[in-house]
Amino acid sequence: MTTPIDRRVPLQSAPNLRDLGGLAAGDGTVRSGVIYRSATLARLGGDDLVAFGRLGIGTVYDLRTAAERADAPDILPDGVRSVGLDVLADSTTDVAASVGQLASDPAGLAASLSDGRGVALMRESYRNIVSLPSALAAYRAFYLDLIDGDRAGAALFHCTTGKDRTGWAAASLLLLLGVDPDDVLVDYLETNADLLPALAPVLDAAAAHGVDRELLLPVLGVRGEYLDAALDEMRSRFGDIEGYARDGLGLTTEQLDALRARFVDEEPDTVNAGRGPLKLCPTGRGPGVE
Repeated sequence: MTTPIDRRVPLQSAPNLRDLGGLAAGDGTVRSGVIYRSATLARLGGDDLVAFGRLGIGTVYDLRTAAERADAPDILPDGVRSVGLDVLADSTTDVAASVGQLASDPAGLAASLSDGRGVALMRESYRNIVSLPSALAAYRAFYLDLIDGDRAGAALFHCTTGKDRTGWAAASLLLLLGVDPDDVLVDYLETNADLLPALAPVLDAAAAHGVDRELLLPVLGVRGEYLDAALDEMRSRFGDIEGYARDGLGLTTEQLDALRARFVDEEPDTVNAGRGPLKLCPTGRGPGVE
């Protein structure tokens, strides 16, 4: 596993924003400044909007449901193209799409998580994110657009909190690019440091209304076991990450090669030379967050 590097873009009105570049990817490195992940951009404004514009992002992929997008549309600089990809269109009760309820109805969200159901619901959500027909269609469109030769500028993808639908988009992309699974996990868990502080005022407000913070925490952060659930679903349905891309998303070998060519800087690497194709670790497990 490589030493963690700081890839964060600290914008107060757009939390959990970071560059996926700089990670070792097989014999190369994921290019910096070409692909980003974040939470919602619905509150982007002021100096943050100017700073966002300087990133050179030409396309934003919005992984939220149609209802989420309608309730809180992205605020983007002029000329930035927005692509709506409803990952959870086939699931009307998925907890990943309900996190936005925290600000408007924290008591209602907490009630749905009572009796220890939060973790189980999150694991189910991650399985849905991998295998629902709408999820497969959304991530297929995401990858095809990423490699489209006519697409200009950098790309950014997000959902509401930038941790679940976005987390799987980042994890699957990095694995397909050849990033070590341990480094993929580090990027995934970075959300706990980048997002939870931004949610503190909302949590405090929920607590002031008598809502137990402990009920909400399982759906506001990320845990290794959530990503495990997605990886388990991937393996049971498609075998491995390449099977997911090929059989689940319908991507060809040539398209996967184009993905790597666009997002990885190949470098001579005597340590990794000849190490062969990417293999997930036997269990796909790593340290969780308790």
